[in-house]
Amino acid sequence: MFKKKFLSVILLFSLLLAACSTGDNDGESVSEDGLTITTSFSVLGDIISQIIGDYGSVEYIVPIGEEPHEYEPVPSDFQKVSDADVFYINGLDLEEWLEKIVSNVTETEIVEVSSGVTPIPLVGDDEDDPHAWLSPKNVIQYVENIVEDLVARDPDGESIYRENAEAYIEELMELDEWIEEQVQQIQEEHRVIVVSENAFKYFGEDYGFQTEGVWEINSHEEGTPQQMNRVIDIVGEKNLPAVFVETTVDKRYMETISENTGVPIAGEVYTDAIGPEGSGAETYIKMMRENVNVFVSGLSE
Repeated sequence: MFKKKFLSVILLFSLLLAACSTGDNDGESVSEDGLTITTSFSVLGDIISQIIGDYGSVEYIVPIGEEPHEYEPVPSDFQKVSDADVFYINGLDLEEWLEKIVSNVTETEIVEVSSGVTPIPLVGDDEDDPHAWLSPKNVIQYVENIVEDLVARDPDGESIYRENAEAYIEELMELDEWIEEQVQQIQEEHRVIVVSENAFKYFGEDYGFQTEGVWEINSHEEGTPQQMNRVIDIVGEKNLPAVFVETTVDKRYMETISENTGVPIAGEVYTDAIGPEGSGAETYIKMMRENVNVFVSGLSE
């Protein structure tokens, strides 16, 4: 089914690559302006941009507002990967669909940036939860992985990469400390995050939250009556003051939870994408601050 679904895309992209192969590429992977980088989704795009600064370029595949678990790539997406010096992905099977197709149509190296992160398993499944970036502590590991790979590919840019990475890690450490302070405003019995996709496990482990979702991961999205009733029972038993919706997930599921429990939706949170311009969540750090502000506002009332 997977191969049939994307066979036409692979064939079309292969033709595009063949047409482009007669260009003036001299084989150099590093330009005078640094590396050309493609990554899978906007959160990683921002993190990588903080490290390379103006020395290089970063593009991402999954548009803001869409979730990466089941995004269907188009030929122009593969062209971005083919033109890049490296294709950075989260790993933990988040982009398994894209990784399989990309490996069939381009030789651009694929690098997982979550290496070294201790994975949390999905409930009732033998897979790991891929949302490790929702822990700033884990993103520090991401940054360390990325900077070492960048330096290996482009030694001339080492001082820039390491200086930017060091400054960004300091910002991430400050973010971690700020979150620790902010969540103290929420009573312990109300430290429960309920959303459609149970994406905040890593965040919950770091900051003492129970996390619940209608389903475990969007690629397994169902929203069955049994799943809905389970969450409705949890919200009632915990006497929670609020539930939340994600910016990249259909809101109707959480609206149904809210209607059946009488518990309001306190606001939108960001999981699989940063926010668009003007949202106040245009970067990873801003999106995490926005999430925490929404959690504190909703759960401390």
